[in-house]
Amino acid sequence: MLKQVSALLGLALTLASPAFAQNASEIARVQAGQSCPGCNLFQADLSYLDLPGVDVSGARLRQADLSLATMNRANFSRTNLSIANLFGARFTSASFAHADLSRATAVGAYFGGADMTGARLEGANLSGAEMETARGLTQSQLNLACGDESTQLPHGLSIPRCR
Repeated sequence: MLKQVSALLGLALTLASPAFAQNASEIARVQAGQSCPGCNLFQADLSYLDLPGVDVSGARLRQADLSLATMNRANFSRTNLSIANLFGARFTSASFAHADLSRATAVGAYFGGADMTGARLEGANLSGAEMETARGLTQSQLNLACGDESTQLPHGLSIPRCR
């Protein structure tokens, strides 16, 4: 009986602890303009910041706010940006290679020269996004996202309309 109670108590403590909580010191590093590859930046507020060349490759930026940020030449390769807010942000020549942008909101974002090779775009809202010179973007990626008549895409590609 004591073993069962001990096992249940251990399970309760495991479930009660935040397994993937954000790391405030890592978020502060990035907010100060420092790179932080592989960091836990869950729900980080990076809105309105100018972070040129920051490397957050492989980081967890799920549900983060990057709205109106300028992150030119940033490295987001293999980064989890699912459900992130990228409204109006600038990502000139940034790398999103194999990044997870599923269900992200990138309304009005600028991706000029960005590398989108293998990026997951399922459910992403790209309305008004400028992606005309983005590299590595495929029709199969765009078929899983949505946009509007003002979404700018590379020649020959199209995107379903958001409902």
